Amino acid sequence: MAMRLAHDELVQDRARLRMELPSPVEILQALIRFNTTNPPGEEAACIMYIRQLLEDAGIETVMKSLDPARPNLLAKIKGSGEAPPLLLYGHVDVVGVDKQTWSRDPFGGDIHDDFVWGRGALDMKGGVAMLVSAFLRAHVNKLPLRGDLILAIVSDEEAGGEYGASFLVEQHAHYFAGVKYALGEFGGFTFHALGKTFYPIMVAEKQLCWLKATITGNGGHGSMGKSGADCMVQLADMLQSLNRNKLPIQATPAARLMIEGMAAALPLLPALLLRGLLHPRLGGIILKLLGEKGATFAPLLRNTVNATVVRGGEKINVHPSEITVELDGRTLPGVTPQQFIGELRRYAIPDEISLEVLRHDPCATAPDMGLFDLLSDVLKEADKEAIPVPMLLPGGTDGRLFAKLGIQTYGFLPMPLPKDMQFTKLIHAADERIPVAAIRFGTDAIYRVLERYGR
Repeated sequence: MAMRLAHDELVQDRARLRMELPSPVEILQALIRFNTTNPPGEEAACIMYIRQLLEDAGIETVMKSLDPARPNLLAKIKGSGEAPPLLLYGHVDVVGVDKQTWSRDPFGGDIHDDFVWGRGALDMKGGVAMLVSAFLRAHVNKLPLRGDLILAIVSDEEAGGEYGASFLVEQHAHYFAGVKYALGEFGGFTFHALGKTFYPIMVAEKQLCWLKATITGNGGHGSMGKSGADCMVQLADMLQSLNRNKLPIQATPAARLMIEGMAAALPLLPALLLRGLLHPRLGGIILKLLGEKGATFAPLLRNTVNATVVRGGEKINVHPSEITVELDGRTLPGVTPQQFIGELRRYAIPDEISLEVLRHDPCATAPDMGLFDLLSDVLKEADKEAIPVPMLLPGGTDGRLFAKLGIQTYGFLPMPLPKDMQFTKLIHAADERIPVAAIRFGTDAIYRVLERYGR
């Protein structure tokens, strides 16, 4: 009798705790209301809110920080050990809203027209709300996990990760021992094309390869005209060349997986057109034929570079003798800085301009697809029209940093979106928002992955 009473009390305690947990939508609203614009970041209050949620549910947490104002939260739910640990991670810092005109308060977390509005709704406080909610649910429901479940909520992703994922990987790698797979940003959103509903799951991302170009010239008094060695002339020629000359098309394993996955679901002619992108001689022609639609695929098929910072000149009446230009290079998986610079030399930047590598974050040439089938099955069960496909991300995430520990990240924050919602154009832009239903859908999908992981 006493055992039955104890069991009943336990059931009541679990039910009461489940009722007291905020919904993922409520968590998102709370997260948005913390202004974590980076710089300066100041993510501490936001992360402490998440810590309180976890500790109120009885989950122990660990805080690790390079700067106390910019901490990182770690938590773990023990599994049986039959499978490797699974990592869930996300960042709470956001980009700024200066010089943007918003329809609603960017830090209000308002619900309007069945959307949650605010900076970070898509990138990536919405994803953090999903991950934290699924993690809490796994603990409250005492989910029988095959592997440990690790949650990492980090700072500073939007400015490179020095205070966040990079710090954890370099100083606290032991916490992630044995982890093979991780769920994070950026993927799982719907992409509608030719009557099909694709769910791209990020399996790889382009590498960061920042360069500094140094241009030198004769300098001299501004009243004396300019010579052939004038820095400004060389700068203008270089910028025009970068804009005019596209680097060659290369079909990497990740891009091939994505394009072949989409083509398999399309009618014959569109499928042939897509597959043609994988051929170096045809790809450029097809991208031009696709027009604006080709812009989606172009950065997935070639290395790209953009001049973003120019420094030179101190007085209006003096020709500068040196100008430096910082170049935001993004290279395909497996491409080395030396290969990238070689391409730039052949197609855009002459030898007279020196090039220096400022930062390079390498990644694996080909992704580990071991978890893809599980993620794909979960999406197809949740949405009967879903066509999951692997995705190569043209940007970068903290995944490149956790990859240093041999961890394969899957961008998996499932979000069914309206067909008229321009998802990518809302990221970092005014009126960023996410459907309320998408937050619930994503949380449920992630939880189903946790239920089945390792089985």
